[in-house]
Amino acid sequence: MEQTEISKNPIQEKAERIRDVIRYIKKFKNAAVVIHIDDRIIDSQLFSNHIRDISLIHEAGLRVIIVPGARRMIDHALRQNGIGWTVKNGSRITPPEAMPLIKTAAFDAANSVMTSLAGEHLTAVIGNWVRARGKGVLSGVDYGSAGEIDKIDDGTLATVLDNGFIPIFPCIGWSLNGKPYNISSVQLAAQIAVLLKADKLFYLLPDAEISGKFFSVPEEIGLSPEGCVPAMDLDELDSFLSLNKKADKSKIGKDTSYFDGVISMVKLAKNAVKSGVTRVHILNGSIEGTLPCEIFSDLGSGTMIYASNYGKFRAMRREDIPAVLSLIRPFVIKKILLPRSEEMLESTYNDYIVYELDGAVRACAALHMYGREQAEIAGVAVDETCAHIGIGPKMISYLIEKAKTVSIQSVFILTTQTADWFERLGFVADTIESLPEARRKIWNPKRGSKVFRLKI
Repeated sequence: MEQTEISKNPIQEKAERIRDVIRYIKKFKNAAVVIHIDDRIIDSQLFSNHIRDISLIHEAGLRVIIVPGARRMIDHALRQNGIGWTVKNGSRITPPEAMPLIKTAAFDAANSVMTSLAGEHLTAVIGNWVRARGKGVLSGVDYGSAGEIDKIDDGTLATVLDNGFIPIFPCIGWSLNGKPYNISSVQLAAQIAVLLKADKLFYLLPDAEISGKFFSVPEEIGLSPEGCVPAMDLDELDSFLSLNKKADKSKIGKDTSYFDGVISMVKLAKNAVKSGVTRVHILNGSIEGTLPCEIFSDLGSGTMIYASNYGKFRAMRREDIPAVLSLIRPFVIKKILLPRSEEMLESTYNDYIVYELDGAVRACAALHMYGREQAEIAGVAVDETCAHIGIGPKMISYLIEKAKTVSIQSVFILTTQTADWFERLGFVADTIESLPEARRKIWNPKRGSKVFRLKI
């Protein structure tokens, strides 16, 4: 079923995209959204496009907070002034004379963002809202000007947001006596998101891609048509991390910095979600439009890390009937499914389950009982936008488990075009004569559906 391409007419596709945008605007109205922008994106030609998208997101009613990175700008400033540095456990270690240059570079990155937002007629505020403390000496290593976040001024931050402004956090924190420290911008973004219990935390990175090209992907994780991982819950994320303990140099060559960086970001995302952030998104900032696509569509454009509140199976309700009819219509046109009327669904909706993705019905299937021995899985349909992320097999497994709870001995399906798909799920060919009498009576020889069965 999932491997069959089901096309929709252009008007229907446009309408569904518009409905998605409206649904997500409603869902995320007044939601807190923290956006970390790598400074390589700030220096890129696409930066102005991303700022325009951030402006649209803000105008749609989302509360935007921006944390610009400055690593590359700091590198450049230190090299120009002949100051060396080392990196230990993700922290930059520099001599004291480097701190003015680090601070200047961090605020330059923040000013670039503020100036670009001003060009979109938005007011942004750069603030010293982060209290920090020095890392000190750890295991004999003096971390110098590297700091850790001690506290974020959430009261002032709330006031800035309530006034409709966009707060910008440079990667600098101050001690109680006013001493500046260089802090990690990616960790700062995560801590702000945790503080606000943000609905979304975005990491906008150049060429970020979690796919089979660079990583080992567990079989249970569905991929997008482009071969990327669109989403992982925490259980799937643990499986992903377990498979990717070390870089596969046959895939990525000798330089493992990209692999290590993404794995580090994924672990940071996991901790943020476990600490209360609803969703963390790792996006490829080298793609124009990635931010609104990720926010206002089901599968987005990057990889989302979440707990358990994204997609779910549930019993069909009466109010789902229009959505289910729309979902199965392309399959009826292709003669993969038999037509179903509103009246038919009214009388059988209790047999159906649906897969709901952020409030929208994206898949459906029914389990029709025939006595205590047999049940039929029917009406299996998965929206084409979700056809590559493994919903179909999970839905069949869900119905099989449901059949087991009432001691059904076998489940069968009737199909004309999707036999291979069901065979891969363990179904084997059977005869028409094996069907229950009530189902055999309505079998249409002209349609010529074949029977496949799975004993449970």
